[in-house]
Amino acid sequence: MAKYVFNLPDVGEGIVEGEIVKWNVKPGDTVKEDEPLVELMTDKATVSIPSSVNGKVVSTTGKPGDMVPVGAELIVFEVKGDGGSKPKSKPKPEPVAEPAPDPEPEPKPEPVAPPPVSAPVPVASTGTKPLASPAVRRRAREAGIDLSQVSGTGPAGRISHDDMDTFISGGGRLAAVQSGVKMTGVEEVPVIGLRRKIAEKMATSKRSAAHFSYFEEVDITALESLRQHLNSTRAENQPKLTYLPFIIQGLIRAVRKFPQCNALYDEEKGIVFRHQAVHVGISTQTEDGLMVPVIKHAEARDVWDTANELVRVTTSAREKTATIDELTGSTITITSLGAMGGLGATPIINHPEVSIVSIHAARDRAVVKDGEIVVRKMMNLASSFDHRIIDGYDGALLIQELKSMLEHPATIFM
Repeated sequence: MAKYVFNLPDVGEGIVEGEIVKWNVKPGDTVKEDEPLVELMTDKATVSIPSSVNGKVVSTTGKPGDMVPVGAELIVFEVKGDGGSKPKSKPKPEPVAEPAPDPEPEPKPEPVAPPPVSAPVPVASTGTKPLASPAVRRRAREAGIDLSQVSGTGPAGRISHDDMDTFISGGGRLAAVQSGVKMTGVEEVPVIGLRRKIAEKMATSKRSAAHFSYFEEVDITALESLRQHLNSTRAENQPKLTYLPFIIQGLIRAVRKFPQCNALYDEEKGIVFRHQAVHVGISTQTEDGLMVPVIKHAEARDVWDTANELVRVTTSAREKTATIDELTGSTITITSLGAMGGLGATPIINHPEVSIVSIHAARDRAVVKDGEIVVRKMMNLASSFDHRIIDGYDGALLIQELKSMLEHPATIFM
C-alpha cells in the first residue's frame, strides 16, 4: 500500500481556484475511480470533482467555504501499488448546482387510489419529508409549524392549506409560539457556494453600475389572444407558449435599434463590447438560489424554438444539470417572478451587462381606451440600465419599442 496525493485538477474555462461547497467523502471512506469526491464553486458554476483512483481516503484538506487553488492538495489516498501524485487519467468535472435542504417546487407525487370513504383520510407522517406545495411550506415556516406533525389528506398524504387549518384549529402550533415564550437562539448560516457568488456579484453590480430604472405598463390584450390561438393550434411536439418567448423575441428586435443596450462593459479597459448576437440570460430561481441560464443566439430562433430552449435551460438550472456554457455568456438579462410578479421592482443589472428587463404579473385592469372605461389585460415592465453607458432617454426608448411590439404582436414576426 502507498500514499497517493490528489490535487485539485484544472477544470478548464480559465478557472484558477474553487470554493469547497460540500465533501462527498470523509477519512476512512473507500472510493472508486470516477466517484464524486467534492463539489466546488468556481466563478462559472458548481462542479463535481471525481476521483482518478481507487483507494481509501486518509485525509481531506479544507472545509466548506475554503478557497482552493488549482494544483493544491485536496485528498490523500491509500492505494495499492507505488502511489505517487500523478493521476491515472485526467478527471472530468461535471457542473452541478449546490444542493439545498428544502427544495422547491416539490415533485408531483404519484396518484393513489382514494380511500373507500366519503371524507379524505389523513395520512400520518412516515418519517420521510412531507409532501406540500411551496406556498404551504412557506406558511408553515412563518407559523413555526413542523410539517412532519401535520396529517395530509391529499394524494400520498400531501398536505394542503385545509390540513394546515385543521392542524392550527386543533392547537397544533409550536408551544413557544402558543405560549408567547421569548426565543433567544441564533442560527449561524455560513454564506458559501452559490449564495456567496450571488452576494459577490450583486454587490459588485451595485457598487460599479450607476443604476437607472424605468417603468412602463403594457396592454397585452392582443398578445394574449394570439398566445391562446397559437397554443390551441400547436403541434404535439411544440411547447405551450407563455408570454416570455414573445417578450424575448420583441426584445431582440428592440435592441437592433438600440445596440448599446445589448452590450458588456469592461471597466478596466474602458471598452463597451456591443454584441451582434443576442444571448438572453433568464433569471431563474432554483432550490439553491438565483441562477441565470442563457438562451444562446436568441436572434436566430423563432417563438417556438425560443420556448423550447427556455424550458430546456431553466429546467437544467433547476435540476442541477446545467453546464458552464449554459450558465455563462449572456449579453442582456430578463427576470420574471411570474404570477407573483407584483407591480414593479428595481432589478439589479447582471454585471458586466448594461441592461436588464423585469417582467411583472399580467392582470385584468380597468383602463380608458378611446374615451371609454374598458377591461384590458395589462402587464408592467420594469428595467434597469447602467447610466455610465446608456442615457436614460435611450433606455426609455428601448422599453417603448418593446412595448409597441407587445401591443402589436404581429410586428414580432416581421
